[in-house]
Amino acid sequence: MDVLTLLREDHGRIKKMLAEGESTTERGEKTRTELFERLKTTLQAHEQMEEEVLYPALKAHPKARELTLEAYEEHHVVDLVLEELEMTPVSDEQWGAKFIVAKENIEHHIEEEEGEMFKAIRANFSTEELEQMGARMAEIQQLSKQVAASEV
Repeated sequence: MDVLTLLREDHGRIKKMLAEGESTTERGEKTRTELFERLKTTLQAHEQMEEEVLYPALKAHPKARELTLEAYEEHHVVDLVLEELEMTPVSDEQWGAKFIVAKENIEHHIEEEEGEMFKAIRANFSTEELEQMGARMAEIQQLSKQVAASEV
């Protein structure tokens, strides 16, 4: 699977979880807790595979450097909001507001990746390189899932 297909599929899973989380209420403590754990695990794996494989490769191309630096910063902002969410009880009214802020930031990041960044990726890498990056990123994703499953 090439890197673009892998990312698009992962983005779809993430957007689905974000939509599920947005529709929860303070009374859905168990649902919120389980959903947040799944989302956090998925996002951590997603960030790891991008930051270890895709972003360093893309950053090496002068025309994509700024875009890549911005993507790193967007990951950082999402990490901060997720940390706040983790420290906020799911039954707290602030949790829903924080979740919406995280959702909006993540969706913005996905839009930029699938727009500008995907264009830069297509312009700078061969089909073979896209496949190689996709394979390495899939390995990272799988390993991250195994680690998360062993921690449960």
